[in-house]
Amino acid sequence: MKVVMLERMSVGPDIDVSCFEEFGEVVSHDTTFGEEDTARRVKDADIVIANKVPLNEKTLKDAVNVRYVGELATGFDNVDLDYCRSRNIRVTNVRDYSTAMVAQHTFTLALALSQNLIHYDNYVKSGEYASQIRFSNFDVPFRELEGKTWGVVGFGNIGSRVAGIAKAFGCRVIIHSLTGSKHDSGFEQVDKETILKESDFLSLHCPLSDLSRGFIDADALKKMKKSAFLINVARGPVVDSKALYDALESGGIAGAGLDVLEKEPMAKDNPLGLIKDSGKLIITPHLAWASVEARQRCVSEAFLNLKAFLEGGERNVVC
Repeated sequence: MKVVMLERMSVGPDIDVSCFEEFGEVVSHDTTFGEEDTARRVKDADIVIANKVPLNEKTLKDAVNVRYVGELATGFDNVDLDYCRSRNIRVTNVRDYSTAMVAQHTFTLALALSQNLIHYDNYVKSGEYASQIRFSNFDVPFRELEGKTWGVVGFGNIGSRVAGIAKAFGCRVIIHSLTGSKHDSGFEQVDKETILKESDFLSLHCPLSDLSRGFIDADALKKMKKSAFLINVARGPVVDSKALYDALESGGIAGAGLDVLEKEPMAKDNPLGLIKDSGKLIITPHLAWASVEARQRCVSEAFLNLKAFLEGGERNVVC
């Protein structure tokens, strides 16, 4: 059996992927770009392990032996599921492997912004602290989470984890479901206008869909408090970058923490790249999912998915 890993580096060089050798010959490619490379590399494969590359009729039609596609990710929008069904190709994904880290990163961004941590770290490192007389410095105000309202958009595994942590910090937590689903969570469920108007911290945890695309646009930002912080660890297109730039520059909201952008890597013409004030905007390069532990879980789960398939079972089946 031939196992082809198309994007081995998607989990990082520090994560061992030798477990897949249990199933046969493993051909590993650090990265794969485009349909032509993909088609050539999977042509003789029985098993394909992938992340972002397109797996569709064009890339799989000559790969007559392929019977399984394992995603090293939760998302599977790179796979043409209808075509895979027509070929009886099993597709699996990895679920809930990064929940803890994404929730943690949500608060990393929120606390760094609201406490102006980068400003104070720079203050000390610049030598200004060593030159002053007073024992303390708090020239830029910062506030507590306790007593604030934390809004959660999207109440899946990550959103519910964030809500629990926010409650532990002493926040009033309100939630909003884009689909209108009712959640028996004990948290107050509100409409879009309410969550925009009342949240001191608004964190986004929804999948990308027609309902969520552009959810935070110019109109939404105008409804938010000027003192509010926006955190996006969902998908980039959920937030309109130009509208957010305008809101940050005009003082429409206090700050934003982003781990995702409309185009990744970041487009050179993205206006958010013009904002250099880390007290106003912090952007991380889509790493909220990528702790060592999460990446190891991702590989382990992908291994167990494939093992189950080969033993005639079903585990994390997409189609």
